[in-house]
This record gives sequence, C-alpha cells and structure tokens, in this order.
Amino acid sequence: MKNVILLTVDALRKDVLGCYGDKSGLTPFIDSLEGKCIRFTRAQSSGPYTQASFPGILTSSYYLEYGKPEQLSSRRTLISEPLKGVGITTCAFHSNPYLCGLLGWNRGWDVFYDSMEEEVDPRIPYVKGNVINARVTEWLSSYNGESRPFFLWLHYMDVHEPYVPQKEYINMVDPSINLSINEMYKLFQDILLKRDVSDEGTVELLKKLYCAHVREADDYVREFFGILSKFGFLENSAIILTSDHGDEFNEHGGLSHDDKMYRELIDTPLIIYDPTRNSGEVCDTLVSNIDIPPTIMHLFGIEPPESFEGHSLLPVGNYPHEGVFGEAIDQKSQRGGDIERDTYYYREQDLKIIYRANLDNWEMYDLEADPKELNNIADSSPEAGRLKDKLMPRVRRWANQ
Repeated sequence: MKNVILLTVDALRKDVLGCYGDKSGLTPFIDSLEGKCIRFTRAQSSGPYTQASFPGILTSSYYLEYGKPEQLSSRRTLISEPLKGVGITTCAFHSNPYLCGLLGWNRGWDVFYDSMEEEVDPRIPYVKGNVINARVTEWLSSYNGESRPFFLWLHYMDVHEPYVPQKEYINMVDPSINLSINEMYKLFQDILLKRDVSDEGTVELLKKLYCAHVREADDYVREFFGILSKFGFLENSAIILTSDHGDEFNEHGGLSHDDKMYRELIDTPLIIYDPTRNSGEVCDTLVSNIDIPPTIMHLFGIEPPESFEGHSLLPVGNYPHEGVFGEAIDQKSQRGGDIERDTYYYREQDLKIIYRANLDNWEMYDLEADPKELNNIADSSPEAGRLKDKLMPRVRRWANQ
C-alpha cells in the first residue's frame, strides 16, 4: 500500500458492530467492508479510557511506562515521528482534548488539527465527525504527494458521552424516544456523571442513545471512504479501524468508562482494510492495541523503532502468541489524586486476571465459560498463580522511575 490510514472511533464497543455479531444494524457500512478486511476477534485495549489507551495506539507503549503521565513523555516515540523522519507525510485530525498539542501529542505531524481553538456547545463538547471529514477533505483536495506517501490519523468523538444524538439516528434505534437536547444532556448530568444505575430503564435508555451515536459514526465512516474514493486514494490505502475503549452500561455496576478492566471496556474492534483483497479473513489470535504502530510501520515497509513494545499484526501467521497487558489509574487520580489507585490486567487466551494494587485484590475470569465476567475464580483456578506471576512484574514499576 502506498498510504496508511488509522481511523479511531472513541468509546466504540466491539459488540455493537454487526461484523462482530450484533443484529441491530447499527454499522451497515463498516459491516460491508468485511470482504476486504482482516478482522481481529480478540483485540484488547491497553487501557479502559483514552489517556490509558492511546499510548498503545500511537506510541506502542503502556500508560504508566514512564510514571504518572501529565503529558506525553519525551521518552515515548509517536508513530508520526519515525514516519516523518523517512519522508512520509503525516497528518492528524481529531477533537479529543486528552490528545491535544498542549499535552505533546502534536510531535512529528506535518498537519495536526486538534480543534482546541474551536468553540463547541457544552452539550456536544467536541467537533463532530462530519467536520473532521470536512477538514480531511480540505487537506486531501490540496495534497500533491504523488512521490510521497502519507499516514493519516483521524479520530471521531461522536460515540462518546454526553449521549445527544440527532433525532434521525434515534429513530433508527427506537423511534418512540422523543427527548430534547436539554433532556438528553440532563440524563448525562444527573445519571451518567453520578454513575447512577438504580433504574434499569434509564440505563437502557442511555444505551439506546449511545447506539444512535454508533449509527451516526458509521455514516461518518461511510462518508470518509467516499472522500478517499473521490480523490483517488481509496484504491492504494490500507485503513486500520479501531476504538480506544468501550463504554459500560451496568455490566459491572457502573456507567461510562472508568478504571475497570472488563470486556465492555477492554474488548475493541480491530479491522485492517486492504482494497486489494478478494475475500475477508478472520484472525482469532489475542492481540493488543500496542501492536498498531508496528503494523503501520510494516505496511510502509519500515523497521519500527526499538521503543515500540508491540508486534506487527502482519503477516498474521508471524504474530507471536503471547499474553496482553493493560493498566489504569482511577479517574480522580488522573486529576491530581493518588496514583496508587492503580489497576492492571493480564490475559492469555481466554483467561484474564485483574489486580487492584491499592486494595491488593485479585479477580480472574474464564472468558469462554464466563463471557460476562461474573464468576471470580482467582481463589480456585490452578492457573491463577501462573498468571499472577506474569502480571506482578508490571505492577507499580513506575515507582522506580
């Protein structure tokens, strides 16, 4: 492929996509790509929220690798830096404040749009996907890079809370829902922010509003593919589609995406689109989002820097069968609290172990027998000791930084 594109959709759960088994029809366009894709069924995020996950996606490193992060460590290598160093044009378009230039995420980009200077409605506190697409269109229309391939990263925030979707998308999910923008935002303020799961019907309503946003984001993906086709870039671009994490709807007693390591947050869609493929492929190997930057380097035919901790997902047969890790600190600690409220997980095949270090508390789940992660077998599984030994060297290694 001449060009490589990374398309990330914030807070997109794997289990709402039709190509991963959902029957609701929320992602018709993404599902239609399957015949030209490698679809990874066991992709894991390295963290349950943006700050914990994106170091994996863009730097192939873990969240707490260099101590408590206040901004992007100079010791991390952004995927844009080695690519730009060999003459590849690097461009980014997103609207997530945790990934803004002020925090160091603008290193190595020829073009970096993070929308921080845009005015947004507090009820919809991000630049929407159609605006991101318009910015990309503007750049592609003026791009004259016949001799220079490009790496493009774009990120949609439209699935993220507050859940305030347009009526046309609400109607696709449940036309009986008739809420104003202010009423939907009040649900965010009064229910979601407080993590109030006391009313099952309200939680279900929030999930439906979330799903309406998923349907909306699918339209933005369709529009983006149309833009690539219009400018003649679709036929020579590999496209990696994924999310940074999911969202919870009371699967484990909460809402949104906190410092939990369960499947509703950690299991992510991961699809590699190749326009030259004649049929789709499904890969059941356990992989991590830290593998995305080495895969991008592989697609360009470039050796990854030594600092990258992941492995290229391609060719699929060469990927090492290893366990995957993830880590996080609680949301209050991110805002200046105690970093010692930290959580870690390690997964091998269908066994996953979770450790809350500040509580010295272990959980373990057999995901094949217990896909909803409700039966903690940490005290009974003969494999628990081995998985603990795998995880413990990663616990609080930041204390020695």
